[in-house]
Amino acid sequence: MNYIGSKRRLSPFLFETISKVVGDLSDKIFCDMFAGTGIVGRTFKSKVKKVISNDLEYYSYVLNRNYIGNHRPFLYEEVLEKLNSLPPQKGFIYRHYCLESGSGRNYFSGENAAKIDAVRNAIEAYRENEDLYFFLLASLLESADKVSNTASVYGSFLKHLKPTAQVPIRIEPATFEYNDHPHEVYNEDSNRLIQKISGDILYLDPPYNGRQYGANYHLLNTIARYKTDFIPKGKSGTHTDYNRSMYCKTKKVHGSFDQLIRDAKFKYIFLSYNNEGMVPLHDLQKIMKQYGRYDLVTVSYKRFKADSNRPHKAEKTREYLHILEKS
Repeated sequence: MNYIGSKRRLSPFLFETISKVVGDLSDKIFCDMFAGTGIVGRTFKSKVKKVISNDLEYYSYVLNRNYIGNHRPFLYEEVLEKLNSLPPQKGFIYRHYCLESGSGRNYFSGENAAKIDAVRNAIEAYRENEDLYFFLLASLLESADKVSNTASVYGSFLKHLKPTAQVPIRIEPATFEYNDHPHEVYNEDSNRLIQKISGDILYLDPPYNGRQYGANYHLLNTIARYKTDFIPKGKSGTHTDYNRSMYCKTKKVHGSFDQLIRDAKFKYIFLSYNNEGMVPLHDLQKIMKQYGRYDLVTVSYKRFKADSNRPHKAEKTREYLHILEKS
């Protein structure tokens, strides 16, 4: 999935750095507090005793409930075959997110929107089998994203269907890594969850600026939850009641950071934040140095595609990895 802030390219750097600081990981509990699509949690899943994964957004919970929460094999091929053979249904996604319905929104082709409706409705029949249910939902989200008619995020759509959006959707399996360890996946506010959990390594990758993920990825939440009792608003068709993170608000973010670090019952804390974040480097350093021994590692990487065309922006971004060993 093409995702803002994804650490896919940085995951080897993160694993190497965290391993050097912490040492043997095999008996450690690792928490990925702002999990997104789960790339970092997946990197550590087979290397630690347990991964605790969390994100405020429900689509992220679905992905991580599959990629992190699922850890033992089960049969799914026949179910996917049935889903892919379903006839299209002109349901909620078709009515509100494709041009053919007259909605004015061009997120999907009419054919793909109706197929998403059909598959999403059919998945409800598997709700009692939680592992399979979230595997199927994650598979649908990943497959729908591949045929979406956007440049990157769902805050807007393209005027004309791009070639990949014209390809008929096929639900491909969102395969996950097997291991013998159970893991925990949450869908909570980070500053509330931190008061209820504990472990060894806490990895933080919060939003860096004012862009709310609930708005940028609203359509993935709509497909995942499939609650059809609201009227999509505006040109983008968002739900008016989307989540608003305190880490995207200039007046709230400093206090949120301080509380999160203060309340964390973890020995090691690693915080990813880049040089364009709304909290200056020295402010984050000041917060973290209150609570133990502090260090900083930096790395440069190519900017996310959605940001690369913005004027007056360098082609590369500098990522800061703040390291704290709590007293």
